[in-house]
Amino acid sequence: MFHYLKFANYFISTLLGISTVLLGQHWILVGFAVFVAFYVIGDAFFGEDMSQPKLNNKMFLDAMLYASVPTTILLLSVCLWIVTPYDWTFMHWISDHFVYDFVAAKQNTNLAELAVAVVFCGLMLSGVATVVGHELVHRVGNKTAVTTGRWLMSLSFDASFSIEHVFNHHVHVATEKDPVTAPRGRSVYIQVPLAIYGTSKAAWEIEKKRLQRKKLPVLSLQNQYITGWLMTVAWLVLATILAGWQGLLFVSGVGIAAKVILEIVNYMEHYGLVRHPRQRVEPRHSWNNNRKISCWAMFNLPRHSHHHARGAVPFEKLEAMPDAPIMIGGYISTMLLVLIPPLWYRLMASKLQHWDETMANEQELAILAQQKTERISAKAQRRRLI
Repeated sequence: MFHYLKFANYFISTLLGISTVLLGQHWILVGFAVFVAFYVIGDAFFGEDMSQPKLNNKMFLDAMLYASVPTTILLLSVCLWIVTPYDWTFMHWISDHFVYDFVAAKQNTNLAELAVAVVFCGLMLSGVATVVGHELVHRVGNKTAVTTGRWLMSLSFDASFSIEHVFNHHVHVATEKDPVTAPRGRSVYIQVPLAIYGTSKAAWEIEKKRLQRKKLPVLSLQNQYITGWLMTVAWLVLATILAGWQGLLFVSGVGIAAKVILEIVNYMEHYGLVRHPRQRVEPRHSWNNNRKISCWAMFNLPRHSHHHARGAVPFEKLEAMPDAPIMIGGYISTMLLVLIPPLWYRLMASKLQHWDETMANEQELAILAQQKTERISAKAQRRRLI
């Protein structure tokens, strides 16, 4: 039973995080700090999960995935409550029957605390909605799963993830055609906007070609790229109705934060690795991570090497792949490291060298040599311009 319940990790920590946001004021800062520390310290001290249990209760596993829907709605509700200018009778009732005055706490929460809440809620949304949405959109034969995944992803302006991720990223990973694979020497601050633009463009092109093959109109509700954005608009309209322009801004900020976090994670998972386009995708073409807390919180998404080698494998069957290239740390600790590019480059140098010497083939080494030549040339050109 433990191997089932361990995946409840993120829901429990998210519910606790939501509680601190609901408490408002300095509790938002405390909750954010404790949340991040739990994952950073937990990954550092609890080590790796190399187990491969046979989990056959598919109904229970699916129930855990779909539990993300009410959890996401609860998170969204709290986001709206802490900024709404309107009176919510229900919250007044709760304040009257509990020892804590949630209404007064909301009124006394300042802008700095709300700014932290945007990032904090974005981090929680990226775990509850984005991670589960990712798992569900891979179930391409299951319309309910894909549609649910798209609604979850649409909160972060990314329902088209169901198009680009499955039919572009997994096909072109570790090549120049993949917008989320960052070449060596490119910082996360450059990569994130490029990835956001590149994935959106790729999703549009894929969907346009699909409709053209079927002789269907591109500008129509049969276009999943368009309906994906309509899903996002529906969330934003709901936020505006319930919490005015303040709710619109806050939920938009949370969604943008979640999207940025997704692209930071993509950066970590694929940085500096290359593959010849004609080669099949192997475990060595993605950075892997078996840290217990990260794996349990993210439905085994950190077992990324197996996920890319076999994209249709459900999360409970992903293998540890101990011989795959290993990420530098747990997921949140690595996210913090990539935000400091000089430190990130220094720490990754030895890992990339090891990959070059023990995992890369001749074609991949040739690609890396070409990329290095291009980097040197671009750097020299910038110096001449200065």
